[in-house]
Amino acid sequence: MTSEPDTQPTTVPDAIAAEPPSTHGAEAADLPGGPARRRGPLRAGERVQLTDTKGRLHTILLTVDGYFQSQRGSFRHTELIGKPEGTVLTTATGHQLLALRPLLSDFVLSMPRGAAVVYPKDAAQIVQMGDIFPGATVVEAGVGSGALSMSLLSAVGERGHLISVERREDFADIAIGNVESWFGGPHPAWEVRTGDLADVLPDAVEPGSVDRMVLDMLAPWENLGVAADALAPGGVLTAYVATTTQLSRFAEDVRATEAFTEPQAWETMVRTWHLEGLSVRPDHRMIGHTGFLVTTRRLAPGNTPQQRTRRPAKGAYPTESDWTPEDVGERAISEKKIRRVRRDIHRRAEIEQTGMASRPGPRPDEERAVSQDASELLSHPED
Repeated sequence: MTSEPDTQPTTVPDAIAAEPPSTHGAEAADLPGGPARRRGPLRAGERVQLTDTKGRLHTILLTVDGYFQSQRGSFRHTELIGKPEGTVLTTATGHQLLALRPLLSDFVLSMPRGAAVVYPKDAAQIVQMGDIFPGATVVEAGVGSGALSMSLLSAVGERGHLISVERREDFADIAIGNVESWFGGPHPAWEVRTGDLADVLPDAVEPGSVDRMVLDMLAPWENLGVAADALAPGGVLTAYVATTTQLSRFAEDVRATEAFTEPQAWETMVRTWHLEGLSVRPDHRMIGHTGFLVTTRRLAPGNTPQQRTRRPAKGAYPTESDWTPEDVGERAISEKKIRRVRRDIHRRAEIEQTGMASRPGPRPDEERAVSQDASELLSHPED
């Protein structure tokens, strides 16, 4: 019979203390966009979002000699510098302003932009449904103004690797400025390259080494070949497109490559609610369509997709180049229905002219014929 050791089980605090110090203590505050930039008193050189009593937002950059002025009053920036976040400042006119550091979603919507940004609601879907995880190697094609890059960098962390490819050098410059402004400097996991994805990616990564890829471009189907080469088996490919035409073209070309799983597509709409006592109802305005998201996964080399068992709709894949209403899912309109609609339209016109639903006596066209015959008889009485 053996005796049990005298050592006590490792406690939770001891286990945490045994981890690398880079994830705890003072060094954690040095992470890009980490606690050092999110906590503590408001400092000169950082952005602050002011909210008045009507919900209007003002984003300012605090400076030692700065001065804020609006219809709700004015104050010097020094009145906020050194104050804790969440301070409610009362101006000389008696109006109150709430001072908070902007969230990432606030920063994205208020930052300078060259190209249109990926809205926060779509960036959240890309991170979640695209399964962007810490330490992942991610390729982003189409950096725009850097909105999505910030969310991707927050997800992969400093130990991950994000390669952002942008065709236009001026857009890349704007994105770099925005991202470095948010994180307080260059992010160690970020690499920006300019040029076409098909030319840049083969030299940037080894084949089969990319975990996730996001395509935010006009024609993402043109880069399916280079994406298939770069993605690891099981890797997720996400495309962000604006129109149904792009959505259909991308999905069909994904199927044609036989290198990916069946694509899944959706869109996200956000509707806020009015909350005031018992008056709880949806707001009249909402963030509707901004774009479609499509995801698919890389198959293992040498494998082909499973054969789909569901039958496509009749006429879903036309052989002719011209599209028909059936191609886009519209019902064919019969000649019988056309005749009925035309008859109803003429009948409605009669009712509008006569003001009567019934037809007493001869029809209007018959009345016109009788009137014409009578006028001819009056003009020629000898006949």
